[in-house]
Amino acid sequence: MKITVVADSHKDFHILKSVAEANTDADLFIHLGDGQYELIDVANLYPNMKFVFVKGDADHGSIKEERVITVGGLKIICAHGHSLGVSDGLDQLLDRAIFHECQIALYAHTHIYKTDFINNVYVMNPGSLSEPRGKNPPTYGIIETAEDMTIKMKIVEI
Repeated sequence: MKITVVADSHKDFHILKSVAEANTDADLFIHLGDGQYELIDVANLYPNMKFVFVKGDADHGSIKEERVITVGGLKIICAHGHSLGVSDGLDQLLDRAIFHECQIALYAHTHIYKTDFINNVYVMNPGSLSEPRGKNPPTYGIIETAEDMTIKMKIVEI
């Protein structure tokens, strides 16, 4: 299974569309917030793709800030992270992941990509599509899982 993970597209429709075009083979496309309007437009262009979205601090409406989903037998917590204090550390995110028995924890908000394995949880921040920080290029993430539940994570530079 292939999961594409993006975040912080901040109204850049074209870059989000280019990532969707490059990943039409993904089983799931997760947007971790700060990009609700362009995601709606991209999702309308690709009605056969499955999209999951969580609300970021720059998004509006009654969208959930955190979701726990099950995909291919794996539990994944998806959060933008601003309300979990990810800029100051990952303790709250990891506590939520462990509470919900998640194998994967996804977050954004910092605009800095990261992959890690902490307390038996795979952790990913895909970075930012439109406003990367730390002299990084725009990035997104790919998670691939095998039938034996092996998890591989990678960051893709745009």
